[in-house]
Amino acid sequence: MIIVMQNTATHKMVEHVVRVVAEHDLKTEVMHGEQRVAIGVIGDRTKLDEGNVMRLPGVKEILLVSKPYKQVSREFKPENTIVKISEEVAFGAGKPVIIAGPCGVESEDQINIIAKGVKKLGAGMLRGGAFKPRTSPYSFQGMGEEGLRLLKAAGKANGLPVVTECVSVQDLPLFEKHKIDMIQIGARNMQNFDLLIKAAETGLPILLKRGMSATVEEFLLAAEYIFNRGNKNVVLCERGIRTFEQSTRNILDLNSLALIKEISHLPIVADPSHSAGRYDLVTPLARAGLAAGADGIIVEVHHKPDEALSDGKQSLTLESFETLMNDCRKCYI
Repeated sequence: MIIVMQNTATHKMVEHVVRVVAEHDLKTEVMHGEQRVAIGVIGDRTKLDEGNVMRLPGVKEILLVSKPYKQVSREFKPENTIVKISEEVAFGAGKPVIIAGPCGVESEDQINIIAKGVKKLGAGMLRGGAFKPRTSPYSFQGMGEEGLRLLKAAGKANGLPVVTECVSVQDLPLFEKHKIDMIQIGARNMQNFDLLIKAAETGLPILLKRGMSATVEEFLLAAEYIFNRGNKNVVLCERGIRTFEQSTRNILDLNSLALIKEISHLPIVADPSHSAGRYDLVTPLARAGLAAGADGIIVEVHHKPDEALSDGKQSLTLESFETLMNDCRKCYI
């Protein structure tokens, strides 16, 4: 539920309401709007006598959140959430964030060449997989901790915060050790609730990818797990869903992207690389994602896609990434 305070309510009145709610073993979140303060209440609201709450000084009304996902709903928080990664990078702040880099970190030279190239062309963050959950056990599985070290070093050398995927709870200490700026939870782990909870508890910003067969409600409930552990720095990622269509790897679900912008306050980015599975469709899908309201895009870039150890077919060259950047600027400038 949401307790809406009168626009004349004082700080002491707000604090008094928070104390009363907390006495009933419920969590609260105070949200400061432009005109008034609202208090989000999380937990079993039957423990609270709403009539008594309405009689507290400064309380205007009580609103019930109808969605099963509470804290990530716009009913709970009407204003857009801004997830700040660095002084220069913030999701949801108006200017789309462009995340670029290889599918996997393969060597020091490879990640440094790509990091330098995408930075020069305007990328705001560097991506690269150190742990690769692959469909086949015989495919390249990533460099592990050494990949994390090389990715972070390349990002630091080029002034780029880094994001990379964690696939196991036991690896989370390595992400903290190497000061990874943002943890990615991949599509295959969207409903790995233990991983969601433990990743949330690191306090690091999280990029949560939609599962390939997940509904919007399931997607937002996964984000709710992270919020419920006190981590509000969540960025969603629409990376394409699986349908009957076989001509591309997945389908970029712009319907759901636009819908999520309406029903949730969280920022969301589009992943045209995994949606298409083909490099030639990445740029038009990136434009479409931004036009639909995405707060950024995440794309795979490799200086030698033909030699990439993973996802070479959907990776842009640095030259084609430059074309993408020029095209995408037209969508938000």
